[in-house]
Amino acid sequence: MSKKFLDKAYDLETQEATLTHYDRWAASYDAEIAENGYATPGRIAEALASVQSDMSEPVLDFGCGTGLSGLALRLQGFQTIDGMEPSGEMLEQARAKGAYRHLTQIEVTETQPIAKGAYRLITGCGVLGTGAAPPTVFDMVMHALPRGGLFVFSYNDHALADPAYTGKLNEWLDCSAARLLSREHGDHLPGIDLKSTVYVIEKS
Repeated sequence: MSKKFLDKAYDLETQEATLTHYDRWAASYDAEIAENGYATPGRIAEALASVQSDMSEPVLDFGCGTGLSGLALRLQGFQTIDGMEPSGEMLEQARAKGAYRHLTQIEVTETQPIAKGAYRLITGCGVLGTGAAPPTVFDMVMHALPRGGLFVFSYNDHALADPAYTGKLNEWLDCSAARLLSREHGDHLPGIDLKSTVYVIEKS
């Protein structure tokens, strides 16, 4: 199985290196990920659909990449999906899929790219973790949500092994700033035997 870019994705140490890597990967990303059985977008879309009955309410797909997560949300029946992503090359791939209402390129240095209260539903598929967004992005998303807002996201096995990521989630849950609605460990990239936990949390 092809893992030309995938093998390097979990060793990126700076935001600049990450952005360069994903720009270069954009053209072959979908094929490489599909070969390895990428399951998390569908699992996140299902998890959101299980707690959200109004399919017309806008969803922000944060760190949307090439748009696989947007397609998964569409397949679950969500009608209005916006995407944010730092990689311009990835956004071009996402735009071609036609799954999004709006797509916005964000700066990796931007501290609050999401307007506070703009979305009650935010997903983050494979965004938070080693070689991707730092743990501080978790706070940024949670601060953008209104009370009662939902964040549906994944931590792959690499992120689950890093206390910086699990600790950030627990900070919010332990002080009752958010509550855990569901958590499920399952397939992420079966082709490389990598799993992920999909969480649904509600801001208190």
